[in-house]
Amino acid sequence: MKKRVLLGMSGGVDSSVSAILLKEKGYEIIGATMKLWTGNNKIDKEKNEKTIIDAKRVCDKLNIKYYILDAQKEFEESVINNFILQYQNAETPNPCIECNKYIKFGYFYEKAKELKCDYIATGHYARIEYSDKYKQFVLKKSKEEKKDQSYFLYTISKEKLKSIIFPLQDYTTKEEIRKIAKENGLEIADKKDSQEICFIPDNCYQNFLNGKIENGDKEGKIILKTGEVLGKHKGLVNYTIGQRKGISISYKEPLYVIELRSDTNELVVGPEKELYSKRLTASNINWQIDFDEKEINCLAKIRYRAKEEKAKVIKEEDKVIVEFETPQRAITKGQSVVFYDEEGIVLGGRKNFIKKLVYFKYL
Repeated sequence: MKKRVLLGMSGGVDSSVSAILLKEKGYEIIGATMKLWTGNNKIDKEKNEKTIIDAKRVCDKLNIKYYILDAQKEFEESVINNFILQYQNAETPNPCIECNKYIKFGYFYEKAKELKCDYIATGHYARIEYSDKYKQFVLKKSKEEKKDQSYFLYTISKEKLKSIIFPLQDYTTKEEIRKIAKENGLEIADKKDSQEICFIPDNCYQNFLNGKIENGDKEGKIILKTGEVLGKHKGLVNYTIGQRKGISISYKEPLYVIELRSDTNELVVGPEKELYSKRLTASNINWQIDFDEKEINCLAKIRYRAKEEKAKVIKEEDKVIVEFETPQRAITKGQSVVFYDEEGIVLGGRKNFIKKLVYFKYL
């Protein structure tokens, strides 16, 4: 009897080629597109409709079942509301990580069980395999280094890994994926990858947050760490850690955003050297590998595009202290720190909670 897979279909080349590869391996495939955000204008609605049209066209061509799953309520509650709340608290969220946790490997996983599927599959660039070293299934970095998405996937519980398939995990370049799409006559073979947050199609989060955050545009003091007042800011929502442009302050040296203080509505700025730190604390770690040791030497990174750096993770009762070998630039509240071993296996990372938010704290 064929194993049944629920495949997330985005209408793009990655998920479409995933369908081809799964079919070649003999799986019974059910394609599904999740409606997450319809938008409030004509352009947004047309884009969402195009996603569904492209996904259905691929499923029809491959002769596989296709469903549309309405997850708008779940998406709003677990992703959008969290996004707004974090900005309200002067933090910088990463909604893709929340979406993976609560929607793509939460809601979607539960729908797969309802449909009596053995697996779920997505077009993510990452690997899942059994590790003899750890005696369990593990999440690993993609062979396609430039597209690796393991940083966004660390929130998946280790118990689910055995039920997840990443069909693209053995491919090393995007060109290989597009070639497969063309060889199979898919019209979306040259479709561009989406670069923006799905519910912020104009890439301007300030426009999205307008009217959603109380006093988000309220002016306040721009200060140095010493407390010296340099001027006024235009609302903390308009700034992020490490930012240089848009501060609009004349000073003897270039100034960067060092800290956002939501309790006092102050924007702390300083020279670039003040952006660097070797230590951070993080709570609510999602461990994909269980360790008895209190101290772990590993590689870690604090944002998607960052390079992994050597670090020591010291476990305490309700948090971890991360000590980097070299100083890291712009450690930012709301972002995630993710831990890897030397083989590219994800060991764990710091996760968000919707109702109880705990973020990086400087030491």
